[in-house]
Amino acid sequence: MKPISEIYGELDKQRRKVVITMHQKPDADALGSALGLYHFLVRLGHEVTVISPTNWARFLSWMPGADRVLDFEGMQDKAMAVLQEAEWIFCLDFNILSRTKRMGPVIEGLACTKMLIDHHEEPQEAQFQYGISLPSKSSTCEMVYDFIIHSGHGDLINETIAECLYAGVMADTGSFRFPVTTAAVHRMVADLKDRGLKHWLVHEYVYDNFLENRLRFMGHVLLNRMEVFYEYNAALITIPKSDLLRFEIQTGDTEGLVNYPLSIQGIRLAGLVIDRDEERKWSFRSKGDFDTNTFARRYFSGGGHFNASGGRSTDSLAQTAALFKKALQENIEALQTEYPLSLNNE
Repeated sequence: MKPISEIYGELDKQRRKVVITMHQKPDADALGSALGLYHFLVRLGHEVTVISPTNWARFLSWMPGADRVLDFEGMQDKAMAVLQEAEWIFCLDFNILSRTKRMGPVIEGLACTKMLIDHHEEPQEAQFQYGISLPSKSSTCEMVYDFIIHSGHGDLINETIAECLYAGVMADTGSFRFPVTTAAVHRMVADLKDRGLKHWLVHEYVYDNFLENRLRFMGHVLLNRMEVFYEYNAALITIPKSDLLRFEIQTGDTEGLVNYPLSIQGIRLAGLVIDRDEERKWSFRSKGDFDTNTFARRYFSGGGHFNASGGRSTDSLAQTAALFKKALQENIEALQTEYPLSLNNE
C-alpha cells in the first residue's frame, strides 16, 4: 500500500469516476467522512457516488448529500453498475473488506484503484494500492480533513463539508472528551468554525433527533438489562431480540448506549451485546489502559480501537454473555489495576 499522498497530484488532473464507501451500518464518522470527501471531490469536478453497504441510522439523514447515497443492499443493481465503471474507490473508516458485508467480495474483484483512509488497527493493506491508516487519529473525518488540507485544496472546504466532518469527529471523540481529542482536533474545529460551521446545529441533528420510543427503550434497558460487576470494575448490557421488537428499534437507536455504564464510579469496561437475526453483535468501551481491541479479538472475533471496539458471536445470547463473564475472570488483574481519579500525576 503506497502512501495516500502520492495521489495528491492526480486529484485535479482529469475528471474521474469515483466511488466512496464505508463500513456496514455506518455511524456519524463513516457517513460524515464519506460525504465530506464526496463534496470535496465534486468541487474538484469528479463524478462521485457514495455507496453504503447497508442502510444507516435515520438521525444521520440530515447530512448534506445523504439523500444521494446508494444502499447496496436495497439498490444492488444500480450500485453494481456504478462500481463496475469506477476508476477510483475510496474505502473509509474500516480496516478489512469484510466490514462492508456483501460488498467485500465485489470490491476485492474490482480492477480500479482502491484507496484506504482509516484509523483502525491492523489494516488489510494488501487490498489497497494507496492508503493511510493512523490509529492515533480521532476519527476518519479528521483524516479526510487532513487529506484535503495536505493535498493543497483547503480553500475548497465550505460549510457543507465542515458539517459532515464535524459530525464524525464530534461523535468519535465522545463530544471531545476521549483521550484521542488532540490539540490538532481542536485546531481542525477552529478552522471549520472560521469557514462557517454552526457546531450547535450539528450537535442537535446528531443527539437531539430521536423518537420517543428510543428514550423509553434506553430507560428499560438501563433498569432491566444492565449488570454491574464491581469485583471486575465492569458492566454488561444484554439486549434480547424481544426488546428490539417491543420498542420498534431501528438502525442507530442503540448508538452510544454502551457508554452509559462507564459513568458509574469505578467501572472501567462496559460491554453491550444485542441479539440480531444472524448473530450477536458486541460493543466494548473502556477507560484508561484496558485494551478493548485485544479483548474483542481474543474472545469475540472483533477489534477496533484501544478504548472502543466491536465483536460478534454466533452463540446464543446467553452463551455469549456467559463468555464475557468468563473473560472478566481471566482479565481480572488488568481490570483491577488502579485507575487515577485525580489530574495530579505526582
